[in-house]
Amino acid sequence: MTPIRLLIIEDDRKIAEIQRRFVERLKQVELCGIAHTLADARDQIDVLAPDLILLDVYLPDGNGLELLRELRASDSSSDVILITAAKEVESLRSALRGGVFDYILKPLVFERLEEAVSRYRDHLRHLSGLVQVAQKEVDVLLPRSSDASQSKRPERLPKGIDSITLDKIREVVASGGQWSAEEVGNAMGASRTTARRYLEFLVGLEELTAEVTYGSVGRPERRYHR
Repeated sequence: MTPIRLLIIEDDRKIAEIQRRFVERLKQVELCGIAHTLADARDQIDVLAPDLILLDVYLPDGNGLELLRELRASDSSSDVILITAAKEVESLRSALRGGVFDYILKPLVFERLEEAVSRYRDHLRHLSGLVQVAQKEVDVLLPRSSDASQSKRPERLPKGIDSITLDKIREVVASGGQWSAEEVGNAMGASRTTARRYLEFLVGLEELTAEVTYGSVGRPERRYHR
């Protein structure tokens, strides 16, 4: 598959550098540029035509949501993942109206970005394989538009998720409290990577909530709870 060409738009240079390092760890992703202002972002989008944009909301010369609206008005083929500290409901509403692929709150955790880009890659793969559209394919491409009960209990589990392990994960977190992926993995005899994949799947089903906390050395960690 052709690498996803990705553009970072972030005014804070230190945060942009963290995002750059995260992106370089992602498989089948090519970083094509970094912009620190809206003006620079517009120029790079025109020249580079990225597949995917990591977009901040608060920029020194304007609001990232303005750029999102411009992209949709111009029928741009670039998709957007909003990565922002903006927790206002209105920002979320504007982002959803603007058709963002995902909305991630800062501080950015690598695993959350990896999961979002992986879903985006699957989205592109599924879209490119379509010959004609049926309702089932539409529901896969637009999960928000599908029936809520169907989205919480998918007809077929995605690749890499099996029902037995999923049930074990549910049993562990059902005891209450907040769990890290490592703690869940230890409790069920699986690796942290495996536990995290299933936990993020349950977050996507809205069975679990994930929150970012900071450990003793200040490193962000996602903890999951019902």
